[in-house]
Amino acid sequence: MRLVLGPMEGVLDHLMREILTEINDYDLCVTEFVRVSDQLLPDRSFYKLCPELKQGSKTRSGTPVHLQLLGQHPQWMAENAFKAYELGAAGIDLNFGCPARLVNKSKGGAVLLKEPELMHSIIKACRDAVPSNIPVTAKIRLGWENPDDSFEIVSAVESAGASELTIHARTKAGGYRADQIRWDYLNKLRQHTAMPLIANGEIWNYQDGQRCIETTGIDSLMVCRGAFNVPNLGNVVKHNHAVMPWCEVVGLLLRYSEYEMKGDKGLYYPNRVKQWFAYLRQQYPEAKELFHNIRTFNQAAPIVEHIQHYYQQLQAIAE
Repeated sequence: MRLVLGPMEGVLDHLMREILTEINDYDLCVTEFVRVSDQLLPDRSFYKLCPELKQGSKTRSGTPVHLQLLGQHPQWMAENAFKAYELGAAGIDLNFGCPARLVNKSKGGAVLLKEPELMHSIIKACRDAVPSNIPVTAKIRLGWENPDDSFEIVSAVESAGASELTIHARTKAGGYRADQIRWDYLNKLRQHTAMPLIANGEIWNYQDGQRCIETTGIDSLMVCRGAFNVPNLGNVVKHNHAVMPWCEVVGLLLRYSEYEMKGDKGLYYPNRVKQWFAYLRQQYPEAKELFHNIRTFNQAAPIVEHIQHYYQQLQAIAE
């Protein structure tokens, strides 16, 4: 099995990639999207979301990182793809799957699923802009509303020369609802294309991963939201490891706190750590109590202090 840690806008930043690739055997990471409008972006726009460009396009633990672009103008997407390559990107991923209303309103992400010809133009322009040894990949959903549209979409992606395609097995209208997942379509699409595929959507544990592979015939998987519910989900899905114990998760929260406080995002730490708790609470009942105790804090220091004290109590009980 090949396992990819997917992007989550505003959540899975480079600090989180550092932590999650250190404790999991991921084969690849994809960054949050760099938004491309009608200009060539400055270097800082790329380094901000992908500081790994300065270290061989890999996390410190050695996991390759591909940089994701989102936009609707073939020329500007191509110019920025070339800029990303010049800065050291090991691969370029193109976002046609983001369902966010604000992004779609400005003609980015999943709304382009309505225009396969434009998608083709964007992918081909980026493919032509960077050397052939640099992967140019794409991520899509099954369509805007009708999953039958996915066959035309996949054909457009393949004919544009994409190296690989990640398919989130829901339409945009399906959102993130579990009952909307259509792994059966991934199996049909696998037989429809010679292009390598990555399956994405509703992979929360080892059993889900195995069922997805069995149903789709695709042995490359991507996890996103579940990686926040269970920090060691990569190894759970890939190697059938046990779910990380709560005490270790709290230790991980403290390490994340140290990374955040030392980095350039200290001011954002309270929001970021609270976002993480929103996911952890779905897996760990203990997270609800800890979150309740920190949720009113708007400064980083008291949050970290409280987590440290809580961690010490857990260790004392364990002893």
